[in-house]
Amino acid sequence: MSSEEVPQRQIRALLTDETVTVYQAYRPEIGLPAARDGKFPWNWSRDRMTWIKPSFLWMMYRSGWATKEGQETVLAVEIRREGFDWALRNAVLSHYERQVHPDKAAWKQQLKTSPVRAQWDPERDVRLNPLPYRALQLGLSGEAARRYADEWIVGIRDVTPLARTMGGSAETAALLMPVESPYPMPPGTRLVPRGL
Repeated sequence: MSSEEVPQRQIRALLTDETVTVYQAYRPEIGLPAARDGKFPWNWSRDRMTWIKPSFLWMMYRSGWATKEGQETVLAVEIRREGFDWALRNAVLSHYERQVHPDKAAWKQQLKTSPVRAQWDPERDVRLNPLPYRALQLGLSGEAARRYADEWIVGIRDVTPLARTMGGSAETAALLMPVESPYPMPPGTRLVPRGL
């Protein structure tokens, strides 16, 4: 599919029938125990917003191929699709959009009460250049962060070696890139302007 054929806002992710993989980057003292134990360690805070990214390359852009300080360990977190759907249905865009929200006051009220924030950021290619379409990231807080950590996780893998190998060469990155498929937006979401 050429970049002209990709919808402006489409979730793309590594999928199975029951799971979706999202990515996060942490300091080694959080990331390594999480990968080893398949759950977040005691020093991972359920009280802070945690951002998950279905796009591998957007995570690579954000973490600098696992080289930025505080993001040296990149995790592939496999979560249940019903959990991800719950997050999407409960998500509110982090900024007001006239084509999505009835009005600014309604958006502000949704923002106050929703445990999930959504942002659409430029997707990246294997050289981490921006593409003309967007990738989704979700910020989970409160109930959403607790559900994520305690109910949705199926497995956690350390993909730092893969990230660093791919970061050394665009050709290698293209060969090793995880296959990401379009993820269907569940009914009731408020993340895409009407008509997109």
